Amino acid sequence: MQKSVSVQTKNIQKVKKKGISEGKKLFLYIVPFLILSFAFSYFPLHGWIYAFFDYKPPLKLTQCEFVGFRWFKMLFANPTQISQLMKVMKNTFAMSGLTLATSFLPVIFAIFLSEIKSKWFKNFVQTFTTVPNFISWVMVFSVAFSLFSITGMVNTLLMGAGIITTPIKFLDGDSHTWLSMLLWNTWKTLGWGSIMYLAAITGVDQELYEAARVDGANRFKLMRHITLPALMPTFFVLLMLSVANFLNNGLDQYYVFQNSFNREHIQVLDLYVYNVGMTGGSPSLATAIGMLKSLVSVTLLFTVNFVSKKTRGESII
Repeated sequence: MQKSVSVQTKNIQKVKKKGISEGKKLFLYIVPFLILSFAFSYFPLHGWIYAFFDYKPPLKLTQCEFVGFRWFKMLFANPTQISQLMKVMKNTFAMSGLTLATSFLPVIFAIFLSEIKSKWFKNFVQTFTTVPNFISWVMVFSVAFSLFSITGMVNTLLMGAGIITTPIKFLDGDSHTWLSMLLWNTWKTLGWGSIMYLAAITGVDQELYEAARVDGANRFKLMRHITLPALMPTFFVLLMLSVANFLNNGLDQYYVFQNSFNREHIQVLDLYVYNVGMTGGSPSLATAIGMLKSLVSVTLLFTVNFVSKKTRGESII
């Protein structure tokens, strides 16, 4: 009896040791990613200290005057600054709102793409729509300029066909800036955004489809009642992350497409911070704005997570 108990105890100890060793191995696997996250996401936060100094390049920070919260007060005390910020926030909310409103497009695209029976055609469409994600915005603008500038191919063809007499200002105009930015962003990210949904579709139990077909469901009913509900958890998680990043529109797209004609409607918060810091010669003010933006984004993340936990019983952090 004692022997069996001791053997059992030894086996339990072996299992525990094995579990600990496996846990160490898994931890070592993620260490490089933790280092990268610290190097690119947390270490740069020490730059926030510039928001409390009157920094003037190329002086050292110790040679600059400590001003405390002066730059933060200036954001809300200067009427001109407030007016400029309101315009920037209007553009930021418009761009982010349009992106959120069209966040269902990758879901629809993934569902219809999964319904394509021809394997080679399906692979072609997926590759063709995913490749633009790996093209830089500089190259995208080069293509846009070649096609839609005043002397571009589209205007040349339209004028040659006698459809128009004067070139259309696709890039220089300011009447549809938000819509054009949305279309370019959708073209670039649609295929890439659908990859996660395609992976989720492959994980759906095929017996559900077979049972539905036996009950007489056609392809559209299968998509509506099986595929779409299966994608909703993934969609809501990505939607919550998008809401948390509501103020983060990015810089590249708007920087390359901006010009003197559309600057009023294309300058989002990230681009405004860049212009203030680099071309406006006020890196301390730009740091203060970026710092406030990060704090708002973190607040939005926790708020969305709290709402999700209360309504859906699930959280993302």
